[in-house]
Amino acid sequence: MIYLSPVPWASFSQRPHHFVNWLHSQTEAPVLWVDPYPTRLPSLQDFTRTSPAGQQQRVAIPHWLQLCKPQALPIEPIAGSGLLQRWLWRDIFKQAMAFAEAGHCMICVGKPTELALQLLALLPACYSVYDAMDDFPAFYRGLSRRSMESRQRRLVSKVSKVLAASTTLRDKLLSATDEVELVLNACDIQAFAPVDSLDLGQKQHILGYVGTIGRWFDWDLVVAMARANPVNRIQLIGPISTPAPCPLPSNIELLPECSHAEAISAMARFSVGLIPFKLSRLTASVDPIKYYEYRALGLPVISTRFGEMARRGEELEVWIVDHQSELHNVCQSALAFQSNHLIIRQFRRDNLWSMRFAATQVHTHAYAAFTASGLSS
Repeated sequence: MIYLSPVPWASFSQRPHHFVNWLHSQTEAPVLWVDPYPTRLPSLQDFTRTSPAGQQQRVAIPHWLQLCKPQALPIEPIAGSGLLQRWLWRDIFKQAMAFAEAGHCMICVGKPTELALQLLALLPACYSVYDAMDDFPAFYRGLSRRSMESRQRRLVSKVSKVLAASTTLRDKLLSATDEVELVLNACDIQAFAPVDSLDLGQKQHILGYVGTIGRWFDWDLVVAMARANPVNRIQLIGPISTPAPCPLPSNIELLPECSHAEAISAMARFSVGLIPFKLSRLTASVDPIKYYEYRALGLPVISTRFGEMARRGEELEVWIVDHQSELHNVCQSALAFQSNHLIIRQFRRDNLWSMRFAATQVHTHAYAAFTASGLSS
């Protein structure tokens, strides 16, 4: 399989990593992993932003995976840029074609790019998948957004199958093709301590959030929550790209970005997991990994009504809030909630990455094709 990833191999394990590991475990097929490159025009922030400490890490490359890092100029949204980039990618095309000649080959695209479109054109006989983990155009603005929307339309029209990570994203992509399957996110149970070792007591009554604090983060709601619950600490862990619009109450604690393993350890000390996102196009198609991580640790969840979370309001472990909610009562109810090891164990079993991908038509096609080619024998 050739996998054009939206995230680097050297990042903590995310949906793309789990997809390739799952496919290899099923078929023993080798993987050519192509790291991402800039797909929007640069902004001033790009020259002042430091590399995220918690994202990049030393990751071993398994013997069955080849890692490819394409060279590219940050000009993709400009008309005709693909012709110039093609010259920079000539070695990648040679490598991909040689890789595909070794046997049956699948192409999986994790993000709409000009490189992906050109590679699909070079290898038209390959079964191809677009695994849409986000509404990518929503992350961009202006010319970059229009360019990404155009690339996504072209990509959807070319691939054999589209996988969508949320219901809203599936419904949006169904307007362009009938070949769309809903494949929600999941959790990596290997990252968590065994269920029986989890502390499910009252802990320190901490309401916590781990992740980037960007323009989607609802600062006003978090500040209101802190003021409504002055005796409870609210811990926010992660890089801040959008600062708070006002002085913060004393019970809000800001902690720096950390590694993924450290983040999981920090979550385990929470009493409640927070997902306070604004309602916008950016969040409308999101199925947050944080939800699965919180629940896999036995935490009740307080979330706004965005994306896939809007469909989870009936779950006993989930409280959906907005600016009109009685935030004191909600927080105290969530803090009083007691999970148990049986519920957590069942949640982990029901939300494995391998189960998500195994339920797709991609699994059926991949297994049959790779078996026929002799790669899984």
